[in-house]
Amino acid sequence: MKSYAEAGVDIEKEERAVKSLLKSLEYKRKDFGKPVLVNHFASVIDIGVKLAITTDGVGTKIKVAEIMNDFTTIGIDCVAMNVNDLMAVGAEPIAIVDYIATNNPDERIMAEIGKGLNEGCKIANINLIGGETATLDFVKGWDLSATAIGIVKELITGDKIREGDVIIAFPSSGIHSNGLTLARKLIERNGISYFDKFDGKRIGEVLLTPTRIYTEILEIIERYGDKIHGMAHITGGGLLNLKRLKIIRFVIENPLKPHKIFNFIQELGEIDDREMYRTFNMGMGFMLIVDEEIAKEVEKCYDARIVGYVEEGSGVYLKGIRID
Repeated sequence: MKSYAEAGVDIEKEERAVKSLLKSLEYKRKDFGKPVLVNHFASVIDIGVKLAITTDGVGTKIKVAEIMNDFTTIGIDCVAMNVNDLMAVGAEPIAIVDYIATNNPDERIMAEIGKGLNEGCKIANINLIGGETATLDFVKGWDLSATAIGIVKELITGDKIREGDVIIAFPSSGIHSNGLTLARKLIERNGISYFDKFDGKRIGEVLLTPTRIYTEILEIIERYGDKIHGMAHITGGGLLNLKRLKIIRFVIENPLKPHKIFNFIQELGEIDDREMYRTFNMGMGFMLIVDEEIAKEVEKCYDARIVGYVEEGSGVYLKGIRID
């Protein structure tokens, strides 16, 4: 198994399916709530203020939580996947509602999920103002997702990205909440236990390391304003997330060093670098595309490093290899 598609998640097929869905969505309210940004990391409507909205879940990472019988951190992932997307368009997260689906409600598990949600909200400085729990007989286990809203401080879409801009990467905390279908299947098909030791912990614990919440992005936006030309939350699709910003050439020459878990997964599946960087964050969870004038200062002041640049053309390149 050498690709995400072989594991059952075909990103290109998913994109085609979403486009098919969008073709059916024609109705637009005309008297209130003007759409400003759609189909980005978050969508934005103008209601007198610009309101950003996003929705996401933790995916099959929750299967690892089930196996490890530990749901205490999965709520952090749920908050992170949403608030990081909000910040990627220049919005400050303000509120979130969750959705939990299961076929067998369990008080302990619900309490543990709540613990993680609370911690995620604390880190992100966001209020959880409600949610929904559904008992569904066709759900075998658990699913967790959420919808979050934020107030746009400075709308950043990527349209200002230009040749000569610099790409800055912020480290991830690990695998985050994407690519777990491939990781899980490789581990299980190779007869490896999630309870086996890996890098001083159990493999399952490493996979459950919570998604990093990039709260410093709000400070950077406040500090540098229109010198920030684009931002990308590196989730499913890896570096291909940069393509959501603008048709231009993104060149990654000096990527951050991947965590050991990525090397482990790559060796298990004999996966080439191109596929790894199209599937996982590979140690880079958030990226800024900034004016060259401030790049060194951002690198110096924050937990971040310059990894590449922008030039005329199109596509995403990693060390000279086109990955899109």
